Amino acid sequence: MKLFYRSLAFMMALVWSVAACGSLASAAPMPKEKEREKEHEGKQVDSGSFGVFQNGHRVGTETFSIFQTAAGSVIQSEFKTENAPTQDVQTSELQLTASGNLRRYDWKELSPEKAASVVVPNEDFLNQKWSTGEEKEHDQPYLLPASTSILDDYFFIQREVLAWRFLAAACKQEGGQVRCPPRQRAQFGTMNPHQHSSAALTAESLGREKVNLRSGPQELNKLELKNDAGTWQLWLDDQWKVMRISIEAENTVVDRD
Repeated sequence: MKLFYRSLAFMMALVWSVAACGSLASAAPMPKEKEREKEHEGKQVDSGSFGVFQNGHRVGTETFSIFQTAAGSVIQSEFKTENAPTQDVQTSELQLTASGNLRRYDWKELSPEKAASVVVPNEDFLNQKWSTGEEKEHDQPYLLPASTSILDDYFFIQREVLAWRFLAAACKQEGGQVRCPPRQRAQFGTMNPHQHSSAALTAESLGREKVNLRSGPQELNKLELKNDAGTWQLWLDDQWKVMRISIEAENTVVDRD
């Protein structure tokens, strides 16, 4: 249990932003290419895959890893469509400072087209550069701080990162465990690079609930993420790892494999 608690506390520290306390830490300078490669040798704190189901049919798979590094954390992900005439393949890498602020976010589409996007902090702004096919590179600044959470399309592990940040902001430590009573709330600023948009998001704990997963029934911790675009419900196990995500308005369920 002590080992579990230390692991959980560490995971929350990776994504905890001092902005939740009303202050703002500056982003770390960008590492050189060789230093970025070494970051992937960090300690792995979560890995696996999510199956994405629409109307009961599997339509995609996300494979992911979360690493502790000397500079903070790195979240890597690959999304592939399933059972489609043409397979779409996208990758992402989210780099955070030790305080949870954004250092860099890279996205690439590998198939069927070629496209790329990068988001980096620049003083009091976030700056996004992206290109598609033979088009020239686009450049767009956002009046958003480095504490903004990246919630891109197709990469569901980024919702787990936000859930850990919510635990640090709104929940308490009791008896060597993290307790999150129902109706605890916190608000976060988010950015969706695919849609070139930003929005405020409210996260709320909804207590515990028994859920019938594909592996069998489990009692899980339930969170709700809500913004103007819709509502996401998350169920997390006692190690605070996402086991299921439901997007009811889109008839979509995401299950950990």
